[in-house]
Amino acid sequence: MTTATIPRPDATEYAPFYGTYVGKVPDGDLLELLERQRRETQNLLAGLSDTQALHRYAPGKWSIKEVVGHLMDSERVFCYRALRFARADEKPLQGFDDKAWVPAGSFDARPLADLAAELDAVRRATIALFGGFDAAALARKGTANNNEVTVRALAWIVAGHERHHVAILRERYLA
Repeated sequence: MTTATIPRPDATEYAPFYGTYVGKVPDGDLLELLERQRRETQNLLAGLSDTQALHRYAPGKWSIKEVVGHLMDSERVFCYRALRFARADEKPLQGFDDKAWVPAGSFDARPLADLAAELDAVRRATIALFGGFDAAALARKGTANNNEVTVRALAWIVAGHERHHVAILRERYLA
């Protein structure tokens, strides 16, 4: 793992709509936070049955399993973007339609234990990926979904995106 820290990005390093996610992340060692999130989310999911994980807090909302699937898909996309930009690939990347991806993922048909294990693997890979970038790679930028973003901003977006959705799970699904 690199010794480079992942500094908080400036608001000019990502599109304004990502400010909500970045703003949810406390200051500190981001890689440690990503690891702590991994453990906490695994503990949260381990306490749920497959039946509970099919719960939707309102009609038309995703189930808990679908939220987990969305977290996996989004984190993979953010990491792919980070890898491309860290490797100085300047080709613009398209966006993705998370609302279309979730139904296509058929997450409700899968056991929650399998989804949790996959989410754990994705997060471990995320930590390894960002932990391997040096300061120069973290500062590189590229364009995704018609918006410029730095590699380090993508790391903070990953953490904030999970914080956002886990808070919704706790407040609206599991309260």
